[in-house]
Amino acid sequence: MILSVSRRTDVPAFYSEWFLNRIREGYACVRNPMSYHQVSRIDIRPEVTDCIVFWTKNPAPMMSKLDELKDYHYYFQFTLNPYGKNIETAVARKNGIIDVFKKLSDKIGPERVVWRYDPIFFTNEIDTDYHLLYFEKLSSILKGYTQRCVISFLDLYKKTERNMSGTGAYAPDEATMRRIATEFAAIGKGLDLKIQSCAETIDLDKQGVSHGHCVDRELIEQIVGYHLEVKKDPNQRKECGCVESIDIGEYNTCMHHCLYCYANFSQTQVLHKHESHHIDSPLIVGNLGDDDIIKDRTVKLLKAHGLFD
Repeated sequence: MILSVSRRTDVPAFYSEWFLNRIREGYACVRNPMSYHQVSRIDIRPEVTDCIVFWTKNPAPMMSKLDELKDYHYYFQFTLNPYGKNIETAVARKNGIIDVFKKLSDKIGPERVVWRYDPIFFTNEIDTDYHLLYFEKLSSILKGYTQRCVISFLDLYKKTERNMSGTGAYAPDEATMRRIATEFAAIGKGLDLKIQSCAETIDLDKQGVSHGHCVDRELIEQIVGYHLEVKKDPNQRKECGCVESIDIGEYNTCMHHCLYCYANFSQTQVLHKHESHHIDSPLIVGNLGDDDIIKDRTVKLLKAHGLFD
């Protein structure tokens, strides 16, 4: 099993103690997003977990606890963008986040810290030159601390469009996407940084940007040291190349309050759910109730047999 922690919320930033409690007890419970009282109980012991993929904008609260994951393989998807508090309203100051990025890389290795620069969008104040300037600055600062940068362009879902309505944000057209990809790839080449796209329909191979996979079979195999028997995740978009994983997060629980976030519907819902977070609960928010139907989810190692080099 590959464990996703989490596409739905920033567990390292806001729920790291809860997660470590789940690691200590060897299981976590997750509500079905479409059916509230349907709960999956997931075995997350090392014996059945091939790799953990963390998604975060600030893993600082988890840094001192990483030794508790010594029996697990894992890597981080670390988002670091050039946006201010008007967009990423509660993300910590960037200078501090950059220091955390470097410390994490020093601790676990640059191959296990994937830099995410996404989503890319424009406003009246943010244009192509703005992105080129800050991407080059950040790339130079992070040289040697990561080997890969994943980019994506803004998808204006209805809730995203509503949340960003006051910013004048808009997605770039195809020509602009290709220019950005070309320039980013050139910057990356000079800094030994591979640039990949995330779940994009547009093919940017000729610009030097390949389609990437956030839950990446090849990277995981390099980390764990064996081949995986795993398929593309059918629950993700057609353009997404991620392999199957199990996510233990919950929507409407991330306290970064980024206006472009697809996982939060409103700050009111986020604050309400966050208030019901208990570090000792098997659920990331709330507790199990008498009306809940709990089923053990079947999990196993994905280690392939007979395919060793």
